[in-house]
Amino acid sequence: MFNLSFWAIISLAMTLAFYYLSKVIYKRKRSLLFMPLIFAPVLLVAAVLSLGIPYSDYMADSHWLLWMLGPATVAFAIPVYDNRELIRRHWMSLSVGVMVSVLVAVTSTVFIARWLELPELLQRSMAMRSITTPFAVEATKMIGGQSDLTALFVVLTGVIGMAVGEIVLAFFSIRSRFGKGASLGASAHGAGTAKAYQLGNSEGVVSSVVMMIAGMITVLIAPLIGTVLW
Repeated sequence: MFNLSFWAIISLAMTLAFYYLSKVIYKRKRSLLFMPLIFAPVLLVAAVLSLGIPYSDYMADSHWLLWMLGPATVAFAIPVYDNRELIRRHWMSLSVGVMVSVLVAVTSTVFIARWLELPELLQRSMAMRSITTPFAVEATKMIGGQSDLTALFVVLTGVIGMAVGEIVLAFFSIRSRFGKGASLGASAHGAGTAKAYQLGNSEGVVSSVVMMIAGMITVLIAPLIGTVLW
């Protein structure tokens, strides 16, 4: 019998291997199914289930990958600083847009969850799905949600936004670089920002700004949200 540390190391190795494998495949075939945020987790879940690895063992040596989301999010500040003049010119639009996006995202999610009669724990865990994971996890703790569930909903939101974002922007005839970046950052956080940088540097910078400001504002007002909605 192998000890638990062996399975923890295997789990970490599989996580990294499946991620880089999915990146290689996605470069060769630009299909939604082969996006790293979709294909790698599917492979990983299949492997973990087939090997019978408990979740606690998987996280034993893999939790630091989740911790790295924090520094990765902060790294978005570098292009933001480099393009600070753009932010100064549009600070009013950014401020109003971010506040509207936060309120719409949270309230619409909660009301739809209530309409579907989902359990209160799911409602609280889903409420913060539209901001990037480090912020979402902290905000969820403040309103009594479950951080693991929130992380899952954040990933799903980002993947969907990354996949259909351009289609939605085209449908609503949003052609400005500023509008595209702000929309992707506000609705699909990190994944949307990655997509925005694929569209152009200006789109990516605006998306980074919106994503980070939305995350900070949501964390600050999370206690108020919890009091008002529950």
